[in-house]
Amino acid sequence: MEIIEFKNFGAYYGEKKVVNNVTFPVYINKITAIIGPSGCGKSTLLRSINRINDEIPGFKVEGSLLIDGKDVYKDVDDLTVLRKKVGMVFQRPVPFPMSIYENIAFGLKIHGVKDKSKINKIVEKTLKEAALWDEVKHELDKNAYSLSGGQQQRLCIARSLAIEPEVLLLDEPTSALDPIATQRIESLLERLSEKYTIVIVTHNIAQAIRISDYIAFMFKGELIEFGETSEVVRNPKNKLTEEYLNGKIG
Repeated sequence: MEIIEFKNFGAYYGEKKVVNNVTFPVYINKITAIIGPSGCGKSTLLRSINRINDEIPGFKVEGSLLIDGKDVYKDVDDLTVLRKKVGMVFQRPVPFPMSIYENIAFGLKIHGVKDKSKINKIVEKTLKEAALWDEVKHELDKNAYSLSGGQQQRLCIARSLAIEPEVLLLDEPTSALDPIATQRIESLLERLSEKYTIVIVTHNIAQAIRISDYIAFMFKGELIEFGETSEVVRNPKNKLTEEYLNGKIG
């Protein structure tokens, strides 16, 4: 069952069209990887889901982008509600310049949670979900910047989970991390997909193959191929897909 659906979706920066006529579904509780060469439109596509691109002057869209059957650009007025449903984790960890505890509590307070005991429970729950609790439970008052890069990224994931999204978007979440931290994030995402729908943009083809259930391959703003990861890898239907997976383009 799909939770997100792109229908003839296009996106522009001013007069420049960067995403053209994209149609594919994102299935609930699955990991969908969007792959393709630099500049192919994959990050623009990802960031369209929770309308972060709206902040870029001249950005506009065409076609439809549905979440739970509602068009994100026509039926959604309150972006706070949308971004509560659709969490976002960026390429480089961006913890707030405050304590580990407050990094998670901050978003809860913005969304009206005032009960201290409830906040405490959510902080513990989400740090456990992000596989970080055992490493930081005795130093929650330490500045988040004291954590390693991999820990900071897991904290950012925990922060996104605290407001109970349905969907988690990740834009190259491991590109700035070492192999061990990358492996931890990948294992974490596989576990989280039991509860959340995950869409990840990655340049790392091997990573997409390892963790995703579905792959969407983009090239020059167009969707070239979409399907179950095992099927796309084993039997790509398009020559471009085969060449990209084999490292001949990209």
